[in-house]
Amino acid sequence: MINLFLNKKSYFAIIISMFFIACGASNNEETTVSEVNSLGNNISNINLENALNEEAMLIAINKARSVRRDCYPNDESKGIMGPSKPLTWNAQLYAAALEHSRDLALSDTFSHYGSGTEFDLTGNGTPSSFDERILANEYGTNFYQLGENIAGGQRSIEEVMSAWLASPGHCANIMNDAFTEVGVALVIEEASTYGTYWSQEFGSKH
Repeated sequence: MINLFLNKKSYFAIIISMFFIACGASNNEETTVSEVNSLGNNISNINLENALNEEAMLIAINKARSVRRDCYPNDESKGIMGPSKPLTWNAQLYAAALEHSRDLALSDTFSHYGSGTEFDLTGNGTPSSFDERILANEYGTNFYQLGENIAGGQRSIEEVMSAWLASPGHCANIMNDAFTEVGVALVIEEASTYGTYWSQEFGSKH
């Protein structure tokens, strides 16, 4: 599980934290991968789209943002974040998230950088960065801030949100009040290393 953040003012990306969350327990109270499949498709092998209930994902994100949260419990200098304004769903950020989750699943890689293969549509033979993918999916050049969280192996919205919120950098992206829009995609490839690949793209515009 990795997160990145980019502020147009600084023109560079900061890797806040990098570590994998590839598995986790689930319980009957969670919304499972099968349950969040909005079209009820067979997900025994692969789903490139519609494997995620967008409304349920947005509700989970905004519920997390609605309270004060200590994303850095071991660093008092970072302070408490939130409550933060609700995010709205953005089709261009979703398209960028879907592109990256699809690339990770089909190339069986795990990185903020695109694989550079045929599945990395933005890369054209070379790895793509998250901001390149977001802008290539027509988010526009008048952005203020961009960010990305990714995760692999989680089997539900509850599980992936818990994992992100337990990680300081990922939590900070979710709670960042400067972000106004989000798009999240889940792609499932059971034959791959992690099986499920989540990409969460954040943005705000001037």
